[in-house]
Amino acid sequence: MASAVPNLAIDRVGKVYPSSHGAVTALKDINLAIAPGEFVSIVGPSGCGKSTLLKCVAGLEPISSGSIAVHGKPLDGPPDALGVVFQRDVLLDWRTILDNVLLQAEFLGHSKAEYRPKAQQLLERFGLSGFEDRHPWELSGGMRQRASICRALLCEPELLLMDEPFGALDAMTRDDLNVELARIWQGTNKTVMFITHSIPEAVFLSDRVVLMSRSPGEIVDIIDIDLPRPRSLSIRESAAFGDYTHRIRHHFAELGIVQE
Repeated sequence: MASAVPNLAIDRVGKVYPSSHGAVTALKDINLAIAPGEFVSIVGPSGCGKSTLLKCVAGLEPISSGSIAVHGKPLDGPPDALGVVFQRDVLLDWRTILDNVLLQAEFLGHSKAEYRPKAQQLLERFGLSGFEDRHPWELSGGMRQRASICRALLCEPELLLMDEPFGALDAMTRDDLNVELARIWQGTNKTVMFITHSIPEAVFLSDRVVLMSRSPGEIVDIIDIDLPRPRSLSIRESAAFGDYTHRIRHHFAELGIVQE
């Protein structure tokens, strides 16, 4: 994973929001470098600034201090070669599933006809073949989120940002998409920053897990995950997997965030 230039470099980043009751510090002195092809998850309690950090990296929120560089270039807006998946799928109900996926190409000024075969290939890969002409309201939540991931992957982003994309799904669907995401990531070598509340999910997917404290959000630890790949769900039954989840939970317990 080592690289002279990280795909994402976050240096002493702070984020402060004004309010009628005074300034609110959402992020404080965030330092994180993510190498090309690395999968990094960020875990922390609600309100710790995880989603705010992702929006800053996506160029959707200005930072108050520090700097962010993507592909070695200082961030001054949404970076090139970026894909974003939010917790809500934000599909457009008046467009078919195929046209929702192709929206990414349209947004970037590409030809829909050129990207149609790639969109159909992604939909097939995510188990949505035969649903291309359906509308979002005709699909389950898990199927909609699959389509959302297809849209984010359509134009081959180098950096993929995922903000609790499976948080609203049932446990079985979430497990299924975890496995599919891990398989897709390993086959495409994307750089991924993944936000989650789930410690087991973070351990299962990641090369490293970043732990954040309560607001103001600070990084309190970064844990390397040394588990073999490819990973199946059965790895969650291993002693090594249990050791990682216990270590992370114990760290949060020491901070008073969870109970052991």
